[in-house]
Amino acid sequence: MEKRILGKDLAVSAIGLGCMGLSHAYGLATEKTQALKLIREAVNVGYTFFDTAECYIGRYKDGSLSNNEELVGEALKQYRGKVVIATKFGVRLEQDRITPPVPDSRPHIIRASVEGSLKRMGLERIDLYYQHRIDPQVSPQEVAGVMSDLIKEGKIGHWGVSEADETYLRRAHAVCPITAIQNRYSMMARQHESLFGVLFELGIGFVAYSPMANGFLTAKYDRDCVFEANIDYRSVMPQFEATGVDKNQRLLDLLRSFAYTKNATPGQISLAWMLCKKPWIVPIPGTRSLSRMKENAVSSEVKLTDDEVNGLDEALDKVGMSKVFGVA
Repeated sequence: MEKRILGKDLAVSAIGLGCMGLSHAYGLATEKTQALKLIREAVNVGYTFFDTAECYIGRYKDGSLSNNEELVGEALKQYRGKVVIATKFGVRLEQDRITPPVPDSRPHIIRASVEGSLKRMGLERIDLYYQHRIDPQVSPQEVAGVMSDLIKEGKIGHWGVSEADETYLRRAHAVCPITAIQNRYSMMARQHESLFGVLFELGIGFVAYSPMANGFLTAKYDRDCVFEANIDYRSVMPQFEATGVDKNQRLLDLLRSFAYTKNATPGQISLAWMLCKKPWIVPIPGTRSLSRMKENAVSSEVKLTDDEVNGLDEALDKVGMSKVFGVA
């Protein structure tokens, strides 16, 4: 897989693997042996960028906990120095319930979090460390100051912010240069395109989470799909509701039609579309399927012209679609 540069010098695969869903948010956790196999096979396919967080914790079928950081650390132990691992600090989630994250980026909390993540993953240094959500009680300058200290101490290599806005980025970046933001971005969630100018100006990469709208843009779901309440976030996502699926049929038809012309899948088109927008955008789709993981990797080989990207943008502006999870 081709490489991309986040920030000044962090080289990663053009597509990363979001590992959250193996443990958290999409029902019961994937059986551990299968999850380890998928992550390791991703390395063989060409992925070098893996994303997790301290709060990604779920339960296996037998009731035991699946800690995503521990899982990622174990899976990638044999590949140290060959892969980039990103994790996050600064939010609390209530176990086994679908609840909004509670931000907490007080310096002593960050310190405890970094030590915990290093231990769980068996690392001496975290390659990319994100503030998971902005904490309105802690200034960006204070958070950036802690990140600067952690970089000097060798505990992290780079830092970033998830769900950042321009004001926060500028204030934090002035204290300690930011390598990447990680914001929600897909054909159904384009609100952060307004940040492209400042990201280019400051030399900050854009890591896109939920790049296929939580899997909806694979065009594999219909109005009869049922998701388990409380532990599968798709059960409350508007794009998966029966009415949402109906509203999104023109969008899915657009994807299928364009995919046919490119000998690709709808999911591959949704990833190629953002890859071809900017050279510093890196999507991190998640999956529990080996075949889907491999399919996503091939998206980096699907090339769209500027005219094709602009044409898709114009079509997306006009086509009706439902609301999407995470967007007001």
